[in-house]
Amino acid sequence: MRIGIIGPGALGCLFAARLFLAGNEQDEILIIDHRAERAAELNKQGILYESDTGTERCAIPVSAAPESIGHLDVLLSCVKTHDLKESLQFATPLLGPDTLLLFLQNGIGHLEYGEQKLLPAVPVYATSSEGATSLAPGHIRHAGRGHTYLGFLSPGNKAEDERLQLLAARLKKSGIDSSVSSDIQTRLWEKLFVNVGINGLTGVYNRTNGQLLTSCAARGKLKGLVREAENVAKAMGIAIEGDPVAATLTVCKRTSRNISSMLQDIRSRRPTEIDAINGAVSRLGKENNVATPLNDELIAQIKTIEKRYLVS
Repeated sequence: MRIGIIGPGALGCLFAARLFLAGNEQDEILIIDHRAERAAELNKQGILYESDTGTERCAIPVSAAPESIGHLDVLLSCVKTHDLKESLQFATPLLGPDTLLLFLQNGIGHLEYGEQKLLPAVPVYATSSEGATSLAPGHIRHAGRGHTYLGFLSPGNKAEDERLQLLAARLKKSGIDSSVSSDIQTRLWEKLFVNVGINGLTGVYNRTNGQLLTSCAARGKLKGLVREAENVAKAMGIAIEGDPVAATLTVCKRTSRNISSMLQDIRSRRPTEIDAINGAVSRLGKENNVATPLNDELIAQIKTIEKRYLVS
């Protein structure tokens, strides 16, 4: 399989490195970056994958010229939600009618790209609880193991189903525990609950995931944020499995050393995905007459933090 990963951030480099290290000679792994200068640096340096067993250097090709690559079998989209529209335009030469375009964004705003049926590829959605921390450009630490679900919003045909099962098998062989879900929308909401409870709070408190559990105030807010999101989901008729609060606390413990993507963005003075995560809960709450005061407050706090560095 020809597998591309667009977006050389923490999660993108994690998936690229694991697939590369699996050493499947039948696969071609490459990274696509819209910044030519960074792509050149990553080609010189390689992708540095750090885990508990040490650091490995992966000589994964990085390209800033998608028009020179041709159609891929799979493209993993690992860019931030606010960069998704521009990223898809940049990646168009990589996409063909049989290409699986796998969305790995946080939140649920990216669902619209599958619903509008305008993509020159087959949209697939994924949620992953793998923990990845960016230490420097192209240098990531695998901070916590999790599970990755893949699925179609609407049933695919037999050939698409087979390709998706093959991709899940490839990921699993690479050490990323993966499976195909017949109800990916429920899985996306499960991941949204986790992000709603963890990401923004780590940004406000400047703490790792696990450190949220050491503060009674942070732990209480986490529970309240997730309960509000759960109330919104129930009002929308979204299927909910298990207890979202308990699941979020479990992820906090399992990824205790992980620095959330939002805290990484804040520390790097980048725009956050607060609008795609807690912002989605707030917007949908208003549409369904469900109050979300804790999420509203958290959004305002993160926006204030962003304003300090984005306008300076």
